[in-house]
Amino acid sequence: MKHSFTLHDYDNCLVSLANSVLKRFGSEPSGKTLSCADKYLEKGFRNVVVLILDGLGTCILEGNLKEDGFLRSHYSDSFSSVFPPTTVAATTSVISGLQPIESAWLGWDSYYPQIDKNVTVFRNTEQGTDKPVSDENIPWKYCGYDSVVDRLNREGKNAYNVMPFLPPYPQSFPAICDRITEHCRADGEKYIYAYWNEPDNIMHEAGCYSKEAKDVLAELEVTIAKMCEELEDTLLIITADHGHINGRNVSITDYPAIMDCLVRMPSIEPRALNLFVKEEKKAEFEREFNKEFGNDFILLTKEEVYETKLFGNGTPHKNVDGMIGDYLAVAVTDLTIFNTEEEAEGFKGVHAGYTRDELRIPLIVIEK
Repeated sequence: MKHSFTLHDYDNCLVSLANSVLKRFGSEPSGKTLSCADKYLEKGFRNVVVLILDGLGTCILEGNLKEDGFLRSHYSDSFSSVFPPTTVAATTSVISGLQPIESAWLGWDSYYPQIDKNVTVFRNTEQGTDKPVSDENIPWKYCGYDSVVDRLNREGKNAYNVMPFLPPYPQSFPAICDRITEHCRADGEKYIYAYWNEPDNIMHEAGCYSKEAKDVLAELEVTIAKMCEELEDTLLIITADHGHINGRNVSITDYPAIMDCLVRMPSIEPRALNLFVKEEKKAEFEREFNKEFGNDFILLTKEEVYETKLFGNGTPHKNVDGMIGDYLAVAVTDLTIFNTEEEAEGFKGVHAGYTRDELRIPLIVIEK
């Protein structure tokens, strides 16, 4: 193991933000709180809103929006995503207050040994298909968790989710903002967790600093500023689940010597490849992988994955050990290894690797 992995910080990450929210509403945090957020939460605003803009890493904020614009003028600090810095792992961490090692929500595709399949987690489909993997929701069946919102409501407080995939299913960003405003106008103290899938979508398609990305971010900024005119006695914290970089993409199918060593296709993420390798092929696999990708990926054994605490330093979920492969290949440059040529050609912006631009996320604070 040649890499020290010092960019991530589980004492100051999205899990810490969830713990800060729990502390603010009188619930017991599961770990350390986020000090750069605590100083605002301690002011006692009636409404606390955490809005996740998918992919809005600190580098994306600074590289696409004007310094004197609404969002950058309310920038307070930067802190750490979790590893891998990707939506499944990171939004689960801020929703639940659990590190990826604790939740076992590790990435877009996860291997579930109970059914011996790679599953696209948010869709409950078999990896690479639109086919439901089961009548049951496999990720929730084996790795269900308690959310901060559910916990606060159970304790008699008021807490709400605002996302496109939960009732009443707001399908535009203005509709998300309208819903936030509506909750904030209601009586009583409350916590509101909100999520929107941009600028992540447009950056995957067009690149991180494209005109298209800049236009989407400018529109988000205008809509947020307009919403804030309507808010009273509200602390609005805007952050991201992860950052983004422009990728240099290949398909693993173009490397037959590596493919021949694998038990199944890689899972987790194209920049954090979870690899199950045939026992008799491990030496060959290490040699071939490092020959092709040793300058761009750090190849860790399963034991080294635990030693580095990349997925977190908490108590591992009871099912996570069977989900982690023999090796984890962690991207440390822009090279990204997709499972198919189609994916490699289709993605411009990428994330889930181990670079500063992927791991650093902003704390944007608006006090009304």
